[in-house]
Amino acid sequence: MTPEDLHKAEYLIGPWLIGSFVDILFQGVLFCQFAHYFEFYRDDKPQLWFNVFGLMVITTLKSIQAFALAWIQNVLYFNDLDGAVLLSYTTWWQSGNPLMVACIALYVQAFFLHRLYRVSGNNSWVVAPITVLILFAFCSICLATYYITKGADYGPKIALWFAANLATAFAGDLSITCSIAFFLLRSKKYVLPRTSSAIDYLVRLTISSAAPASLCAMFNLIFSQVYSGSNVLISTAFNQALPKLYAMSMMWTLNARRNNPLRRFQECENFSTRPAVNSSYDW
Repeated sequence: MTPEDLHKAEYLIGPWLIGSFVDILFQGVLFCQFAHYFEFYRDDKPQLWFNVFGLMVITTLKSIQAFALAWIQNVLYFNDLDGAVLLSYTTWWQSGNPLMVACIALYVQAFFLHRLYRVSGNNSWVVAPITVLILFAFCSICLATYYITKGADYGPKIALWFAANLATAFAGDLSITCSIAFFLLRSKKYVLPRTSSAIDYLVRLTISSAAPASLCAMFNLIFSQVYSGSNVLISTAFNQALPKLYAMSMMWTLNARRNNPLRRFQECENFSTRPAVNSSYDW
């Protein structure tokens, strides 16, 4: 291979391959989380069950797409390096990949927005501005996908709308996490003293479950702006992993209820709390 071809293979094809492998690996983790949920939370509301089932379906389809992408790019186009690179602009399953990622992210963000709505005491004024941020992020990726289908000549516009999507999505995620933590901490003064440890547990859970996806989104944003998408696609590897980290965050939050001290208190005795605190557990 010429140095130019080697660069294309390493930085334009390689990130897709690595990202697809990580996507499929994380799907295995998700299958374990789904199995855990359906085994231990059979008494959940049907709406929540359907939400989890829907998440399982769309993440599985995303892994199928990642496997097909890696196969086509690295096997069917084994002797056509330039053709493999152009797949990012000429095929729907690859050019539409950012939009698929954004759809899964929006699905999970809607779950956490509902949780924030309940924890805040059904305060729509808290949720509304964050919802606007997240919807703007989704519209931005729709525009970026449109310009991707137009070809590599639209690289500056693609980079612009990618940056808008990643920055606003990251800001939205951070706002959701901080808001939930704030309302949980504020509710501590309305509960029994020994129940406050359960609130602390929920705060730690909120931050720790959101951290992996937030860090991945941050690196995705950094690498998408540091390197030109026409020469280096390192951010693609992070973008492939991002939807699975979002899904794992949602399932981590749901499955962690089994170890919540608040659940043990509820099973042992009756005690009263403000509705907002109960909603942080029941969602």
